[in-house]
Amino acid sequence: MRMILSCLLALAPAGLAAETIRNPDSFVYATIGDPDSLDPAWAYDTASHNIISNVYEYLVAYKGSGLTVKDLMPMIAEKVPSKANGLLSADGLTYRFPIRKGVKFHDGAILTPEDARYSILRFLLVDRDGGPASLLLEPIIGANSTRKGGKLDPAIVDRAFAAVTTDKGALVIKLARPFAPFLTILANFGAMTSKDFCVKNGQWDGRAATVEKFNNPGRETMIPNDKADGTGAFKLERFDKANKQVVLTRHDGYWRAPAKLRQVVIKVVDDFNTRKLMLQAGDADAVYGPQMYFPQLQGVPGAEVRDGLQNLERSSILMFTFKMSPTANSNIGSGKLDGEGVPPDFFSDKDVRKAFAYSVDYDGYIKDILRGKGRRTSGVIPASLPGGSDPKPRFTLDPKKAEEHFRKAWGGKVWEKGFKVSFVFNTGSAPAQTIAQMIKKNVEALNPKFKVDLRMIQWSTYLEQTQANKIPLFLAA
Repeated sequence: MRMILSCLLALAPAGLAAETIRNPDSFVYATIGDPDSLDPAWAYDTASHNIISNVYEYLVAYKGSGLTVKDLMPMIAEKVPSKANGLLSADGLTYRFPIRKGVKFHDGAILTPEDARYSILRFLLVDRDGGPASLLLEPIIGANSTRKGGKLDPAIVDRAFAAVTTDKGALVIKLARPFAPFLTILANFGAMTSKDFCVKNGQWDGRAATVEKFNNPGRETMIPNDKADGTGAFKLERFDKANKQVVLTRHDGYWRAPAKLRQVVIKVVDDFNTRKLMLQAGDADAVYGPQMYFPQLQGVPGAEVRDGLQNLERSSILMFTFKMSPTANSNIGSGKLDGEGVPPDFFSDKDVRKAFAYSVDYDGYIKDILRGKGRRTSGVIPASLPGGSDPKPRFTLDPKKAEEHFRKAWGGKVWEKGFKVSFVFNTGSAPAQTIAQMIKKNVEALNPKFKVDLRMIQWSTYLEQTQANKIPLFLAA
């Protein structure tokens, strides 16, 4: 039984094994980023999913380092549906998932096909703003939201109940149209939860009539982070917010076989040097380290740097918020274009965006932060993925062009009055901090009236503020 740390595979940081193993049956992982939520219907970030993927399970899962449909294996479903085994209809619309018998939740209850149906329906219908529900709503319902005009659409609820059913011990899902990646999405989202556990913790009761009350909820109304009841190899022992760590213990009733590890501790340690010292002292068995720190980690005695793991190419994108929330938002200062802030729609002016785009040292980012393991692109989809392209990039570091656009922005008022704005990044993210420092230096050098403040906040707060449109510009990576 192996501990799944999805960020080690997806983000390809350094996984290091210390020479001194103090507790052979325990595993300590020091990383950055506190979990946003351990509720599978809410979580949409890697810090949360690293834990969820060990506590909860999905209908299907990847085996080994595979990333395609052919690499899937059955988990809570007894078989992976295909046309060959008759569990996928000839038209590619109807999937049957025979639910594995005898699988126990951590509280001892047996998982049933109704639990599986409830799990998928709850994932679809909770549908919080900026959440993951659209990943399954689009293939199953044919819509990317359960709401129209900000209100729950009853027709969507009816379609969800008709599309997700049970039959003779199987979960049956009928898609709105054939969708090839459907199974690969189910390998990462729609974790199996206990209906009884959810209801006892104030969640949706499974009836169509009550969906509206639980649709688009606030995070505080979801299952608390100190509670979880999955079927995975590890169960949640403690969510220690004060000490920034999560403790998982072995689930001895696990349906495959109990894990060899007795305990797993995931610690949030923002400072890289501290993580490195923990590794050297044997206080951590693995640590997170971005590419820029690989040379330092390679010098740790007895440690192995896991570089070059199979992973999907991903893009680092500078994001601008066109319409920011002005409510209690210190990131925009005065909220006016008066030299002490920016208006909420500051980045709606294309010349502002172009000026910042010409202030990014793209080649320096690739060389110093990615250690040369990156390439320029002009779109959000990496060239290695379907729909991606890699034409000549539109922007380069060009102070003259940056100044030209700043002078034109907002009818010349930006250059005349100046501005003060915050570049916000999550605590512990050295790549984001470094590129933020680059941009600050390049922008402020153009005009003494320009001020770019750098602000570090915890990962969960970062996600919350991003969703609330309170962060002016940030690095999505």
